[in-house]
Amino acid sequence: MTHRHPAVPYILPFAVFVALLALGPRLGLPPRADLALRLLLPALALWIFSREALDFKCRAPWTSLALGVAVFAVWIGPDLLFPAWRQHWLFSNSLTGGLKTTLPEGATADALSLWLRGLRASLAVPPLEELFWRAWLMRWLINQDFRSVPLGAWQRNAFWITAILFALEHGPYWEVGLAAGLIYNGWMVRVKSLGDLILAHAVTNACLSLYVVFTGRWEYWL
Repeated sequence: MTHRHPAVPYILPFAVFVALLALGPRLGLPPRADLALRLLLPALALWIFSREALDFKCRAPWTSLALGVAVFAVWIGPDLLFPAWRQHWLFSNSLTGGLKTTLPEGATADALSLWLRGLRASLAVPPLEELFWRAWLMRWLINQDFRSVPLGAWQRNAFWITAILFALEHGPYWEVGLAAGLIYNGWMVRVKSLGDLILAHAVTNACLSLYVVFTGRWEYWL
């Protein structure tokens, strides 16, 4: 363990998360077991491999909280203002995919399943994504010896490539994903604090989870 690659704590939990997204539907598990697995395995990977890399201390907690709410507003804004917005071919096509939730069949009527999905979005996804995108990739693109690059270091190509790849991860929501990536990247450059990014991201995802549950807009849970 002491000789593992320095990037492992930053990449492995994200890789587990992505693998479960791809493989989960093929396992044929009941909805609760499926969602519990997708919550617990990434969380376990964070605990085992990433504890030393994680830092939850915030330099600007109130601003990070407000920023998280703002990104949530950006995320749902286009669909509220223009109800047919997401149906345009720019967002729903063979490359980006369609508006289809990854919730297992029957999960929308089960309170525990919804709690498990919301907890994954709010508690597991923010640290594993911030470790990967802004604590690792944005630095690695500047110098492959990423530990020599301070958190939040500015370099134009690294900034934009990270934001674009973050956008592509979000399929038919790529344009709001790009906006969110640019905002999060900019905040990292400004505050240089992993904890603040985790907090902002967690607030965004928690707000979106509540919105999904109370409005039934399940398609936001890709």
